[in-house]
Amino acid sequence: MSTDRRTLLKHIGGTSALLAIAGCISAQEQGSGGGSGNGDAQSGGNASSGNDANGSADGTAGNESGSTGPAGSAKAWYSLPKPEQPARKEAIKAFNAQSEHTIEGADISDMEKKTTSAIPAGQGPKTFEWAHDWVGDYFQRGFIVDGSDQLEVNLDTFTSAAAGAVQFEGNVVGLPHAAETVTLIYNTDVVDEAPKTMAEMVSTMKEHHDPGNDQYGLSYPFDPYFTSAWLQAFGGYYFDPEKDPMLGVNKQETVRGLEFALDKLKPYMPNDPKYEPQAAAFAAGNAAFAINGPWYLATLNEKGVNYEVTTLPKPDGGEPNPYTGITMWYFAKGMENDDPATEAARNFVEWYVTNEDQMLQLAKEQGTIPVLSSLVGSDDLPSEVKPFSEAVKGGTPMPTRPKMNKVWPAMETALIKAFNGDAAPQAALDAAAKTIRNNWE
Repeated sequence: MSTDRRTLLKHIGGTSALLAIAGCISAQEQGSGGGSGNGDAQSGGNASSGNDANGSADGTAGNESGSTGPAGSAKAWYSLPKPEQPARKEAIKAFNAQSEHTIEGADISDMEKKTTSAIPAGQGPKTFEWAHDWVGDYFQRGFIVDGSDQLEVNLDTFTSAAAGAVQFEGNVVGLPHAAETVTLIYNTDVVDEAPKTMAEMVSTMKEHHDPGNDQYGLSYPFDPYFTSAWLQAFGGYYFDPEKDPMLGVNKQETVRGLEFALDKLKPYMPNDPKYEPQAAAFAAGNAAFAINGPWYLATLNEKGVNYEVTTLPKPDGGEPNPYTGITMWYFAKGMENDDPATEAARNFVEWYVTNEDQMLQLAKEQGTIPVLSSLVGSDDLPSEVKPFSEAVKGGTPMPTRPKMNKVWPAMETALIKAFNGDAAPQAALDAAAKTIRNNWE
């Protein structure tokens, strides 16, 4: 798995209004006792300064299920862009204010590095937030555990895709709270209406592309996750254990998708394919279009960009098929212990993922795509969330098999070479396939 790739997929946080809806603490809230846990900034990771916890652990009321165990304190790690961090802290405060338990949260700058070093050393969090594509690898390496025996939340509460994403070989290794994928965003100060066809989009990009004056037609990170919409648009695929061959990165259909992206989109983008320079162009008001995910909306709102979200136009003979992810709270190895800290973490996760008011507020303020079955397709969802929901329906969930971890970095290298003109699409993807197969051995 490419750490660079995943740092792009910034997850959705809480909202500044959560304290007002904190009364939605779930029925799993635990009973009396005293207790405290260690802070987040241990040797397992360079947590951001300060603690997100802001509540006591000396409550006396038991939970509705009758349990009266001691209160606990647990660490929860997440990785969010700066505009979303304050809101997440408010969410944790909301939980702590009405629960006997205490959650101590921290934003982690390199989640993969920190979790893989801290968890085996017993210094990691009880729970951490990330997309579902680590499920298979982390379970097989013993970093996460099955929590199905203790859950009081039925997986039917969520969409089938979300419920499936948090399971591996019959184990429930976390709970989901949001979906993510990419779709088209346009600057309404520049573009009058959403393009109905790819030809219309190309025409508009050409009209507004003036790199000499720092103006671009398109802001689009050119990496394996983002470009999957096109590489998989004509029947191509990266990796599918149900197909023969499992590896499809250099199949003719996948190559066709890369050729399409290079021909139709690259000419109107900034020269650097990486996330930061691409995303910055649209956020600064210097691009007509962006292809990005729901996590990006918080930045656009903060920057005051006037935008609308719409669907990706269909290429001739194809259908956009982006990878989709499910953001989830993982059950880290420490949750195999039957202790107050584990109870605290489980209570927090169950509260967070089932709070309908919270999820609607997140959708309105940050563009979160809910995965609660009761909210999917709701008329209460804001207009900018609906195109993302449509993209999720038409996309492909990221594979959770550990073999996929060898696909991401090789594909990232191939796409950069193709973008920079250092290799033709077929040659770049042939090289990626060779590297992946060698790494699988």
